[in-house]
Amino acid sequence: MTSSLQQPARTLDRDIEVRRSDRRRRTVSAYRDGARIVVLIPSRFTKAEEAKWVSEMVQRLDAGVQRRRGSGDAALARRAAELSTSYLGGRAKPDSVRWVANMTTRWASCTPADATIRLSERLRDMPHWVRDYVLVHELAHLLVPGHGPDFWALVQRYPRTERARGYLDGVSAAAQLGLAEDLQDDVDDQTA
Repeated sequence: MTSSLQQPARTLDRDIEVRRSDRRRRTVSAYRDGARIVVLIPSRFTKAEEAKWVSEMVQRLDAGVQRRRGSGDAALARRAAELSTSYLGGRAKPDSVRWVANMTTRWASCTPADATIRLSERLRDMPHWVRDYVLVHELAHLLVPGHGPDFWALVQRYPRTERARGYLDGVSAAAQLGLAEDLQDDVDDQTA
């Protein structure tokens, strides 16, 4: 059972909510919920352990924001060029690769006619190998527009294709079932 301790504790003038859970044994995770930071910890933690982990997780979230800020459209275009070279012989040459905030039902899209690729902002917080898979997928569309065997032969050159597809399927299923918070716990546990 999850018990929620609403702690209006202020760290660096931020709202932080600490949620203690009897199900959590060792893992600690955190995520942003609007302006609030939510830190999930085991219920057995002492106040000192809680303070230590709240500080640590706030620092990790801040580092992630800084890392992603450096990952704008130019960085995304550079990464797409690297992936095209590595897996598609450099043949996929997009004119534009950019992040978009209004894409809520797809992970990305490609318009071969004008060689543009758009990635959903939702991918920013996912592991790099998942973003790379999505980029390779969209780059392959510049060479083969449909989802036929030739297309999938190109995409399969990326070594983590099956793993990334499974990850994205899991994220989609969790969102449909309203399990996004539990999924974020798993992601944080894997990356911590």
